[in-house]
Amino acid sequence: MEKYIMEIEQNMVNLLDNMEMEKLHSVLINTFIGLTIIENKNKEDTLDKELNYCDMFIYAKKVEGCSIRSIKYYQSTIENMMKVIPKQVKHITTDDIRKYLGDYNKNSNCSKITIDNIRRIISSFFSWLEEENYILKSPVRRIHKIKTEKVVKETYTDESIEIMRDNCSEIRDLAIIDLLNSTGMRVGELVRLNISDINFNERESIVFGKGDKQRKVYFDAKTKIHLQSYLNSRSDNNEALFVSLLKPHKRLEISGVEIRLRKLGKKLNINKVHPHKFRRTLATRAIDKGMPIEQVQQLLGHSKIDTTLQYAMVNQNNVKSSHRKYIS
Repeated sequence: MEKYIMEIEQNMVNLLDNMEMEKLHSVLINTFIGLTIIENKNKEDTLDKELNYCDMFIYAKKVEGCSIRSIKYYQSTIENMMKVIPKQVKHITTDDIRKYLGDYNKNSNCSKITIDNIRRIISSFFSWLEEENYILKSPVRRIHKIKTEKVVKETYTDESIEIMRDNCSEIRDLAIIDLLNSTGMRVGELVRLNISDINFNERESIVFGKGDKQRKVYFDAKTKIHLQSYLNSRSDNNEALFVSLLKPHKRLEISGVEIRLRKLGKKLNINKVHPHKFRRTLATRAIDKGMPIEQVQQLLGHSKIDTTLQYAMVNQNNVKSSHRKYIS
């Protein structure tokens, strides 16, 4: 009975105001009291109908400019929820979502961060359905952000960076490390760069970030020198800034950068060497040296300043010095 009342109200949401909706709800409750409803529906038709909601949401995210990686994560998360909860989207309740998240956490033994990411995506899906008037109210509204432990993520020390630079067997790898370290760009942005995107005179480059948003990044003198040395050593005609070492010298992919850096880290016994760590290191270093957080935000291409604050780990020694300077 509750499901059918909800479905009737969903269909009337665009036609009635709040007062009229309350009256309709009261009438439906009184009308259905004592009645038994027997369902006889084709399960396959229902499933096809549900997948359409997911497809429409994914199309909307594509139009918004979300990355392919994000799109795949959204789609798999939503489709998995819809397979586990045997209901039409319009009939899914807050308790259904809570049970799903609880069971997922129990069965997969994943972290609270993972569960909160799933909650966030499901919330985004139902909020979109609500905004598009496919449902009356998102069932995830009352499910709050899951509290997670704040993990202090590592950054590279100056010594670690210099050790990696000194032990690069290829000039290409040295140029990659220098560019990541001095610009803080994402690895996905790095592999999309073409030679023509680099302005050596100004030591800057235009990169395409998430949602194809353009921004300028800047590199230092030693990065310029090693980039030029790398380009001068190449004999291919590929327009890509970084290419594979072996013929036919195709554009380097994200996995290629990650594997190369991981091998270098293992060889030198440096903990957790990966491209994204350079980005976090730059943010931390910039804030420690007094760069305004708004400028760090622009440098990293974050749409929200909260994201920038999560990247930057403030040096405790600087906090102590500031306390003595401004308070003591």
